[in-house]
Amino acid sequence: MKEITAALAGNPNVGKSTVFNALTGLHQHTGNWPGKTVSSAEGGFRVGDTAVRLVDLPGTYSLSADSPEEEIAQDYLLSGAADVTVAVADATCLARNLSLVLQIRQITPRLVLCVNLLDEAEKEGVETDLSALSQRLSCPVIGTAARSGRGLSALAAALVEEAARPETPDSWRIVYPEPVEAALSILPCPRHRGLLLLCEEVPPRPEEESALARARETLGSLRGRPLRDAVTAARVRRAEAVAAACQRWRKPPHRLDRRLDRLFTGRLVGLPAMLLLLGAVFYLTIWGAAAPSAFLQKLLFSLLEPLGRGLSTLGAPEWLRGLLCDGVYRTTAWVVAVMLPPMAIFFPLFTLLEDAGYLPRVAFNLDGLFCRCGGHGRQSLTMCMGFGCNACGVTGCRIIDSPRERLTAQLTNSLVPCNGRFPTLVTLLTLFFLGNTAGPLRRLLGAGLFLAIIVFSVLVTLLSSKLLSRTLLRGEVSSFSLELPPYRLPQVGRVLVRSLLDRTLFVLGRAVTVAVPAGALIWVLAHLTVSGRPLLTVLADFLQPLGGLMGLDGMVLLAFLLAFPANEIMLPILAMGYLSTSVMAEVDTLRLGAVLLSHGWSWQTAVCAAVLCLFHLPCGTTCLTLLRETGSKKWTLVGMLLPLFWGLFTCCLLHGLFCIVS
Repeated sequence: MKEITAALAGNPNVGKSTVFNALTGLHQHTGNWPGKTVSSAEGGFRVGDTAVRLVDLPGTYSLSADSPEEEIAQDYLLSGAADVTVAVADATCLARNLSLVLQIRQITPRLVLCVNLLDEAEKEGVETDLSALSQRLSCPVIGTAARSGRGLSALAAALVEEAARPETPDSWRIVYPEPVEAALSILPCPRHRGLLLLCEEVPPRPEEESALARARETLGSLRGRPLRDAVTAARVRRAEAVAAACQRWRKPPHRLDRRLDRLFTGRLVGLPAMLLLLGAVFYLTIWGAAAPSAFLQKLLFSLLEPLGRGLSTLGAPEWLRGLLCDGVYRTTAWVVAVMLPPMAIFFPLFTLLEDAGYLPRVAFNLDGLFCRCGGHGRQSLTMCMGFGCNACGVTGCRIIDSPRERLTAQLTNSLVPCNGRFPTLVTLLTLFFLGNTAGPLRRLLGAGLFLAIIVFSVLVTLLSSKLLSRTLLRGEVSSFSLELPPYRLPQVGRVLVRSLLDRTLFVLGRAVTVAVPAGALIWVLAHLTVSGRPLLTVLADFLQPLGGLMGLDGMVLLAFLLAFPANEIMLPILAMGYLSTSVMAEVDTLRLGAVLLSHGWSWQTAVCAAVLCLFHLPCGTTCLTLLRETGSKKWTLVGMLLPLFWGLFTCCLLHGLFCIVS
């Protein structure tokens, strides 16, 4: 059987992943590119007696090596590892996509152009002459609608045929300004490498140095950014000319999209609409997770007794049964029961908004705000991911090209509350701020207060980004290309699979690895005694002076510290400490309120507790992810201390103000 390798390239949001998934099915695996945090994907399929290995390159807008994604795509295509390259373009915005296609065409003569989303183009009234496009690019062009599978068999056959075609001298080229053409004629290398040498994107080989010096003299003052702009302008003009010759629009393009954009990105309606959508996602997450969490908790806790009996049968001593059952298993089960349902709701909702094309509009709305604070427009997207899980938000910062701005986004992501902190915040609001209100008014007041907390956390995130950009992470704000893709009906099935596998289970796995040792530690602290007093109480008394300065008490601080593996277990640990029990137990809201009041809580205490819930040490999963993403213990420590500083400072400030007013 013959084996070939094909590279799959294209802009973001052109359906490249859909093409990849449709061709490879389940015969694929993912990982990271060597030495990079950019994810990689490879798959395989067969066409007759040919086995095709398909390599999915990162989605990029160019091959200029200005970002890790662009560098990976360029290096792979230049390496010659692929026998054929498939470039995917969006039929509804062909001119913009052809700029990258032309760059790829200069590198490889074995190219197959996949014009995807033909079904959407037809709905928009776009007619694409694929034969004319093939003639102008001197390569096969296949039209597809990957979602429905249309054209994919023809694409697979075309790439196999193109890979088998003998490589011959290729006369196809883009005509650049006269000084550039003169410089290219001097260089003893292919044109695409000559452009890279002139634009200083690759170092010259020894045999190229003298010719490169002469070529640069030919360019005169056309160097650096002006040279790159001239090369890009020539390529864009060629792309626009090719698209204009091969497409015809029967009606004005994207009329519905432009109308929706006036709503979702308008100055008056854009931000309120964004807040309403975000509030709806929060409401569905909190309301929808309550029943599944209770069911999962009951199910997992029902296994405690059989597990204990099994350990007894094996002859395990009582202390070991307590450590494994009441410590390790109970804590891990609590984390899974409280963490899994909200994530299983939030991430699919978030991915649905992403698949529908709305999330880039969020970045557009907040870009100016983040730039004024020294951040990056895409930081708004990673911040929104942080509402589901801060670990996912930190991982999502890979979409930010600038290392300085990416690090800023990673360090500040924990300043917004993840869904693990939602139950604590909702409980505090319910017990101390909703009063005797009932019915729709109670729900409306609760939603308003919760949204106010979210807005406050976003403001602190912006302020922290500003402070970091003026101190530890100084530098210029970078520019970036932001494409507003057309609005589409999301693919619900694919969204569920992607969000549950790529995000929910990934984060849950890391959380469990941290929860296991933490559960053992909590059990030990509750059972070891010092002078007849549980070690848990001794540590709480040690923290009491600091807790008093913050308007809280030592047991609250200890509960937050012991909730390091997962924020979800903070209230159960607090109840265990207040009630002097040896294990974490479920306490209903009314009883918890009575317990808190009996230990001196007031609405001022609840305000300080809510602030500390917002700003304290990130959970263990987030810290582990920070370490892996930054590769630096120093920056991981900064990411841990930044929210802790805000929590200590704000709580002490609020407590001081409450004392003055009182």
